[in-house]
This record gives sequence, structure tokens and C-alpha cells, in this order.
Amino acid sequence: MKFTRLSRGTLASMMTLATLLGLSACARDYTVAYLYMTGSNQGAAGALTAYAIDFQQGSLVRIGSPVPTGTTPISIVTSPNGLFLYVVNQGDSSVQEFAVQGDGTAVSKNTYKTTGSLPTAAAIDHSGKFLYVTYTYQTGFSAATPGPGGISIFPINADNSLGTPSNVNVGNKPVAITASNLSNFVYVVDQEVSPNAVVLGFAENATSGALTPLSGTVITTVAGKTVATGYAVGTTPSAIAEDPTSRFVYITDQATNQLYGKVVQADGSLLSMVNGPFPTGLFPLGITIDPRGKFLYVSNFNAGTVGAYAIDQATGTPANSNGSTAVPVKFGPTCLTIEPALGIYLFVSNQLDGTVSGLKLDPHNGGLTTIQNSPFPGSGTPTCVASAPNGSHATQIVQP
Repeated sequence: MKFTRLSRGTLASMMTLATLLGLSACARDYTVAYLYMTGSNQGAAGALTAYAIDFQQGSLVRIGSPVPTGTTPISIVTSPNGLFLYVVNQGDSSVQEFAVQGDGTAVSKNTYKTTGSLPTAAAIDHSGKFLYVTYTYQTGFSAATPGPGGISIFPINADNSLGTPSNVNVGNKPVAITASNLSNFVYVVDQEVSPNAVVLGFAENATSGALTPLSGTVITTVAGKTVATGYAVGTTPSAIAEDPTSRFVYITDQATNQLYGKVVQADGSLLSMVNGPFPTGLFPLGITIDPRGKFLYVSNFNAGTVGAYAIDQATGTPANSNGSTAVPVKFGPTCLTIEPALGIYLFVSNQLDGTVSGLKLDPHNGGLTTIQNSPFPGSGTPTCVASAPNGSHATQIVQP
């Protein structure tokens, strides 16, 4: 998704710009974007719930009825065109494809099996041609007989359906993944037992989607099991994000309550920031970066907060935002998303509270304030959130 920066102006002038850019639906009903939340129901199918995001306040209004997913939906990603969603169902090791309708509701289209079991996370490459899904156990391994995991590589067809997946084996516990916005690099968090917790780096083949280890990442086989080594990131890394310019990668560590920063080298390898790691709240589980690449946000599960950081544009160093360091949300915040149309409304799923919290970020200093009427009711036990603009547009309004 490409973003064009526009000068600040009044809301009225922004609405005029929205109309000129083809955002007529926003001018008509004040829905600037849509939010999608996956919810898990223990021992049964989960649900995907859709919300309209208000243009002026960022408040949420539920639209339609929750749509059934597979068992234990754990992650959700949006296609680059904003017209399709892919939900990772951990309980039945599947990926479910949803089409976004004109009114923002989602319709289930197809379901696909991953190449291993117990999937954990997903990412789409910058071209929108491949969906990468990490999973916990390769064939022949399970919770009863633990072993290494891998990555299912799904080609994305022209109609946004998924093709037959290929496979890459990785280490013992891949839990998070990100794909570069401007480069053909993919990074995976491998939550090995300390001291072997690492980030694995791969170069993506733009034609086939195949992943080749970068310098500093080694995938081998020892006694019939895949062993992976990569870039050190603490003891129990939990989430990963890369800035929109593809220069910096950030990883949270849930055990040490720290944020690790890496600088992306020309060959895709990662170099640790010299002044890191950086402190977070208790048990950080989620991370996201705003569309401008200026601010970084971390959800702290045990603290019940979202931490705000300003990213130094030269070095990538994250520093506590001048506007706020951490804002209380509700109990057990996990997944974070920032709507891509205005880029000022942030939402977080609260797993232990059954809600979604909404926050507004200040585009000048990154500080957070709570949106009116937040938190908003969810369905089941919230596990993740993702957002899409109201309509398919080549250019979105992102406030500078």
C-alpha cells in the first residue's frame, strides 16, 4: 500500500480531498475504514466480527453478524488491496479466505490446509503475491512428540484465492513473521529455548515465493530434526514488525520486557542497534508501526497498556513518545492495528476482557489518547485485529 502525505487542514477540507480521491463512501457515511476482529470460542468454531471506523472520532460500530471461522483463530492479515482477509485457524491448521463486501462485511470463500500443524502467524509480501504462514510442528511431530516447525508458502492468485502451498522448515518454535514493504526479505521469530531464541532472515524469490536463508541465518538437520540459528533477540521473543521503509526491524521479548531493534543491511542481514534493547511494559505480545514509519506501539499483556515510541529516522532508535509513554487499555491486550486510511486510529484486542480498545495517535508526537466510548464489545475471546480502508484506493489520506 502506497501512502501520500497531505498538508494539515480542517476536517471539511479533508472531506473534500477524500471525495476527490474517490473516498465518496467516507463523505457519505463517515466510515473511513473497517476493523476485523477474530474471536475464539473454546472447543468450538471461532468468529470474525466486522466494525465500521468513524471518520471523525475513530469509534467503532459493529456491522453485520459475526461470521464463523475455524477452530481457534489466532491471526488475521489483510490483502494489499484491502478487499480480502486471511484468517489463520490454529485449532484445525488452516487458513480461511474472506472477501470484503461493499458495506465492509466479510464473506467466507475458501479454506486451505497449512503444510504443518498448529499455525501461529501470517504475513503477505509487498507484491501481494505470496502469503507466508508459520506453523509449530512439521509432519511427524506434535505436542506429544515435540519437534521443529516451518513456513507454509501460499501463492496468491489473481482472484485472491490461494494456490497449493510449498514449505520451508525452520526451528523449534516459529511464533511471528513479517515481510519487507520495499525489499524481498522475510523475517521469522523463532522462540527457541533460551539461549537459542533468534530471528531468522530469508530472501524471497519474487517469482516462486521460495525463501533462501540470508547471511547470518543457517538451517541444518541434526538427528532428523531441523535446527535453525540466526540473529539473537533475548530469551523469549514474541512479536516482530518492520518499518515501512524496510530499514529497521523490531522484536519484543515477553520474558525480559524488552524491545530489540535491528538495522537492515543491504543484503537483508540484521545488525543490532548499539543502544538497545529498550524497555517495554510487562509481557509485551504485540507490535505495530504507523504508516509514516515515525511511531512504534507495543501491547503489554500483563500491564494492560499500549506503549508509544518515537522512531529516530536516522538510526531507528525507539524513544518514549513525548505525548505519552504508555496508555492503559483493558485486560490482556494482544494484537495491534492502525487503520491505513487516515493512519491515526489504533485498535488493540483485549483477550482477557472480551473487548477492543480504540486509541487516537497524535501524528506529530505519537502520543495516544483514548477514543470516546472505548473499549468496544467483541465476540468470544478476542485474539487479533486487522484493518482495511473503506474501498479500494490507490492512494489513501495519511495525515502528516
